[in-house]
Order: sequence, then C-alpha cells, then structure tokens
Amino acid sequence: MTGISLLRFVPFVIIGLILSGCNEVMTRIIPPENVDWTTAYAAKPQEKFPLPAIKIGQVPKNYRRSIVPYYGTEKPGTVIVDTKRRYLLLVRKDGWAMRYGIGIGRQGFAWNGSAKIGAKRKWPTWTPPAEMIARQPETRKFAGGMPPSLSNPLGARALYLYDDGVDTLYRIHGTNEPRSIGKAVSSGCIRMFNQDVVDLYNRVPTGAKVVVL
Repeated sequence: MTGISLLRFVPFVIIGLILSGCNEVMTRIIPPENVDWTTAYAAKPQEKFPLPAIKIGQVPKNYRRSIVPYYGTEKPGTVIVDTKRRYLLLVRKDGWAMRYGIGIGRQGFAWNGSAKIGAKRKWPTWTPPAEMIARQPETRKFAGGMPPSLSNPLGARALYLYDDGVDTLYRIHGTNEPRSIGKAVSSGCIRMFNQDVVDLYNRVPTGAKVVVL
C-alpha cells in the first residue's frame, strides 16, 4: 500500500512471518484499553434499540477490535479503510491505530479515494438511492426512508462521507448482518459490527479525514 505500512516488526507482538511482497507482519491481537473481547462485544441495553451481544465465536480473530502498530504518514485522527484486507483503522497519537473489521462493497461497487466525515447520526434513517431502487425494485417501499431499528441496514450509527462539501452517498455504518464482516457484499458502503461503529462514532469528530484504499 503506497505510503502506508500498517503492521511492522514489534518484538513483543510478532508471532508470524513476513508476508511475501509487502512490509507487513502478522501481529498478536491486543484488546483495546485492556477490555476483553466479551466486554467489547457485549450487549448495549442503554441504546435506543438495545443491541444484543455478539457471540465472540461469530467474530473471526483477525476482525476483532484491536490495537496495532502504525508507521504510516497519515495524521492522528485519520480513518483509513483498507478494502483489500477488510480493515478500518483509526490513527492514534501514540504510533498505534485502533483496528476494526469491516465489510465492503461487492465487486462492481467498491470505491476508493479520500473524503471527510460530513455528518454523524445515531440510529439513522435509511433511504435507498435511486440507483438501488432501479436495481432492486423491492426497496421502493423505503423511498421515503426506513425508520431506525435493529432491522435497519445502517445499524446503530452512520458516518456520512463528503467530498468538497458534497455528500458522496457512501457511509461507514453498522449492520444488521454481522456475518457479513470480512466480506464484499454491500452496495459500496463500509459496514461494521454495531458495537464497533458505536465505538468509532464516539472517537471521531465531524470533519475527520477518511482515506479509502
């Protein structure tokens, strides 16, 4: 990845071999802020729509929320979306990054570039774009917007990506299909476990830079 090397040699975390053709190594997953995985993906009853716990067995180890070393050039607070490896990273100030597993756009809908978080919403309404309605007529019933709920495709939070002040129609959002994390299934948007998107939402402000690789 040009200009960005996410995982390099750190003596006390290295457990793997250097991957052929890149400057990365496998690293031990480190629970963020010493929170165990059961807590990280526990139920959130305080939410508007109480989030059920995600069974840890449903979350592949490499897609669990973790902290990894970061040696790239992006400034702290930048969100980096690694579509190839299905990771979203939030660059921290200490040479590390918070890493989350994601689902991405299926072939034909994937995208890349840079943008900014132009808006943030808790329990957002989902409105299918005209292009989706044309492809999937069954979504027409939601043309006026699908109210927030546990069934809403945007999940518990949505971060709206803007380019030069214009809504790109792409979002970073939760999902009602946790098994889709790590796969290419969405219509171009970036989906996360609801517990993870809540965590990200609380860490990044409106205006934060987003780089999609």
